[in-house]
Amino acid sequence: MKILIGRILVACVVLVLGSSVLAQSTRQDNGGSRCSSHTLFGDYGAQIEGTEYIPNDPNPPIKVDLRTISMGHYDGVENVTFRDHVVVDGNPPPQEWREASGTYVVNPDCTGRFSVDTAPGFPPIVVYFVVVKHGAEIRGVTNGSAITYSAFKVN
Repeated sequence: MKILIGRILVACVVLVLGSSVLAQSTRQDNGGSRCSSHTLFGDYGAQIEGTEYIPNDPNPPIKVDLRTISMGHYDGVENVTFRDHVVVDGNPPPQEWREASGTYVVNPDCTGRFSVDTAPGFPPIVVYFVVVKHGAEIRGVTNGSAITYSAFKVN
């Protein structure tokens, strides 16, 4: 009986060590990268929420509440287009659906950034994000404000 238990323990140790080596070699085979710009490909429905502070020199910045629903299309080669509906301080937008475009980059560690040009005369919107669930979700935040971005791949 002791010999049988000893053999089972040895087999378990060999299996655990073997799977660890296999996992490490798999990670090294793909260069350690898990993501690329192609990880984001297709349509993503997004919700954007937060508070924006608009410069108002010489007075204090103006605080606005922002709620947006958006459909983004990522082409897999670093171009993105959006159609969004933006509600500011509870007021409907002058245009029901607005279009915007920009570029994005996804790093091997699944972090990234996109920059979107909106209206002429306004600076681009820059969002830093992480790609989760193998590209099924994107979670991000804009630079310089308290606005969050959550997007989910549309099937």
